[in-house]
Amino acid sequence: MRSGAWKVLARRLLICLLVGASAAVIAGAGIWLFTSPRFAVKAIEVRGTQHLTAERVLDAARVPPGRNLFLVDPRAIARAVETLPEVERADVIRELPDRLTVAVEERKPFTLVHAGRLHWIDERGHVLGREPQAVTPPAPIISGLSEAELLDIKNAPSDRARDAVRLIRALLRSGSALATEISEIDVSQPDGPVLYTVGGVEVKLGTDEWDERLARLEGVLAQAANRPGGIRMVDLRFRDQVVLQGGR
Repeated sequence: MRSGAWKVLARRLLICLLVGASAAVIAGAGIWLFTSPRFAVKAIEVRGTQHLTAERVLDAARVPPGRNLFLVDPRAIARAVETLPEVERADVIRELPDRLTVAVEERKPFTLVHAGRLHWIDERGHVLGREPQAVTPPAPIISGLSEAELLDIKNAPSDRARDAVRLIRALLRSGSALATEISEIDVSQPDGPVLYTVGGVEVKLGTDEWDERLARLEGVLAQAANRPGGIRMVDLRFRDQVVLQGGR
């Protein structure tokens, strides 16, 4: 065999040896990464919680003690934490060599629903949990939903709960004092929500055009304040017509 051919053969053998050695090194490094106690999870930090406890987040995350950091699936853990009704979003971050961080964004309580017992919901109608004490919510309380219905919609808010939230937003958006005058919104009636003022006036609002009807209601209540005997009921369900029922 000529010397040039020997050189080509030797070069190929050297490349094969180097490739084999590199593969062995990589395989060994991989085994070390996945088995070394240095990368066993020793601490999990929970950030961003205000109402939730870290214990509930960790229970939902279900990271086995001593789990290898590189065998942890951050997306799967985040999805598990997001099953908690109070959680809007979760992110899981690996921190070398042996720590995990679970960053949580909680849903914000918006108002209370009275369904046998008090339950907080957020602005999308998601149920966040029970309120064991009598408290005054920052927005009108919602009634007319059964507790069974309410608790059955944790992941998919009911249309009636979302309608009530939409109505409360319309009240707040008006920028008037009307938002502080409405204490309760009953969504049990098929012909639209019924509002109750802090003074006990019942308001039948109808199923649509809420912004326009609320503007009319503000004027009616202002006039009724000077009416002898006051009023007990306002019916705004009819277009271009307001029906009043006097007090006493």
